[in-house]
Amino acid sequence: MDNKLQSTFKSQDTEEWLDIHWTRPIGLVWANFFNHFGVHPNTVTIISIFLGAAAGVMMYWNDPLHAIIAILLLMWANFYDSADGQLARMTGKKTHLGRILDGVAGDVWFICIYVALVWRMTPQYGIWIWILGAISGFYFHIHQAQLADYYRNVHLFFLKGKSGSEMDSNKKAREDYANLSWKKDFISKLFQWLYIDYTHQQEKMTPQFQLLLAQLKEKYGEGELPEKLKADFRAGSLPLMKWTNILQFNTRTITLYILLLVSAFTGYDYTWLYFVFEMTVLNLIWFHMRKEHERLSIHIREHLDEY
Repeated sequence: MDNKLQSTFKSQDTEEWLDIHWTRPIGLVWANFFNHFGVHPNTVTIISIFLGAAAGVMMYWNDPLHAIIAILLLMWANFYDSADGQLARMTGKKTHLGRILDGVAGDVWFICIYVALVWRMTPQYGIWIWILGAISGFYFHIHQAQLADYYRNVHLFFLKGKSGSEMDSNKKAREDYANLSWKKDFISKLFQWLYIDYTHQQEKMTPQFQLLLAQLKEKYGEGELPEKLKADFRAGSLPLMKWTNILQFNTRTITLYILLLVSAFTGYDYTWLYFVFEMTVLNLIWFHMRKEHERLSIHIREHLDEY
């Protein structure tokens, strides 16, 4: 594999097969293109927001042309979502705002997608499809994505340390918020305000891991963790990375693409099954991933004296 491409990965541990062989190579082409013109990674993220939102709008219509356009637009948005991170790692232009914007981009995409899907099914299912879509999106999808993102960054923290991870604490998020001014830093402070709740939810879902973090800080302070401890945690966390990947983008959207195309070419709307998929299959994966990660945290805590 090309060394330049590999250098734009977060890590081999956390990259999904489809991303390695499809999304990242295309993302790198775009990253090189934007780098040539001196475009900032955050600008690429903002463009991806508009592309993903447009994809959602196209999903309102249930016909082959709109379905294909929606799929292509969402794929394009995802290539840019990959390119912004790759560009940031290539150029060193990594910013905290960029990290938050990256999460906001995905939220905007899926909000537009959910609204379009439930709106188009309203004549058939009435208020019930709005209730189903709201529960699926604002509870199941958000919690699944938040935890998957957190566990990937936790893994990177034990693999690469603070510099190689974007694992944030709610305490740090609140401190950063307090240091910003509504007058001078309105956009940054607004996004930071949203990020406070994001980090709070991540920590709320991981009580055993938070206890482990507290004990590690008490024992090692801000110093480097023992290599054996990091290796043991990575060994337990690595098998869970496949579940974090499933809960991120590719599995979700491939399922959605299939349902959009089947609906468009049959004339019957099957896209409500996406909500069911999210609330059943993906939620079972979320539950298993969380249970195993919390069990790993307990195991490491019980053996801290051995490190």
